[in-house]
Amino acid sequence: MPYCQLKKVNMYYEEIGSGTPIVMIHGFSPDHRLMKGCMEPIFQEKDGYRRIYLDLPGMGQTKDYETINNTDEMLEAVMELIEKLIPGEDFLLAGQSYGGYMIRGIITKMPERVLGAALICPMIVPDHADRTLPQHKALQVDENFLATLTKEEREDFLGINVRLNEHTWKRYSEEVVSGLKIADYEFLAKIEKNYGYTFEVDQVEFAKPMLFITGRQDHITGYKDVYDILDNYPRATFSVIDVAGHNLHIDQQEILNLQINEWMDRVNVNRQESTPIIP
Repeated sequence: MPYCQLKKVNMYYEEIGSGTPIVMIHGFSPDHRLMKGCMEPIFQEKDGYRRIYLDLPGMGQTKDYETINNTDEMLEAVMELIEKLIPGEDFLLAGQSYGGYMIRGIITKMPERVLGAALICPMIVPDHADRTLPQHKALQVDENFLATLTKEEREDFLGINVRLNEHTWKRYSEEVVSGLKIADYEFLAKIEKNYGYTFEVDQVEFAKPMLFITGRQDHITGYKDVYDILDNYPRATFSVIDVAGHNLHIDQQEILNLQINEWMDRVNVNRQESTPIIP
């Protein structure tokens, strides 16, 4: 199995493809399968990218993380992994929820190497009580399929997803629930006590192609708080997608695919325009 031994953690990761590195960072509690299920369909028709899917400490198959105590140290581990796997290379970032918060930390610490970033339902405000959140509402429900689930499965599915049918249930089970089942919740509770960075993010303008894609029915991280940081990202597309909750990548995969592809096109154009012409 591919592991990378770092100072405070033995981090599990998977790599697919070759070319421009793109580091994929999942949310808080699931594992790399969330981002893999979200992003790999896009790369079935797109070559030239080295996709790096990692398991954050306390999640997935990552090991020996007990001495990590807060989100600052989670970020340090991710940046150390980047330095080990792609030393000196520029790279792209894509992340969901807490992974989006990690991305903003990486941009703050090493902006010169980040070519651009895509944040899917990103966590903007660490303290849940301070977030501006919409009401969750299931909008497209296959009642006949829901009747085939157990009471516990049905309540879980209804509690976070917006489009409820056999296809979205299968993906939710395989890509999200599978990771939730093996997370170290005692460790994660420790991290949640120091959930926010001790340093300021979004303070310096980052003028490279960005994507913030959010769900109109996302009651976990919401969408309105993104407005407060947009001025720091003058090349950002910001989308609020209807019929999409915190698992927007499952509720609205086709729209996500279009927006990710458009973002990568903008990155490529920006790189070409930034490359000096040698006479």
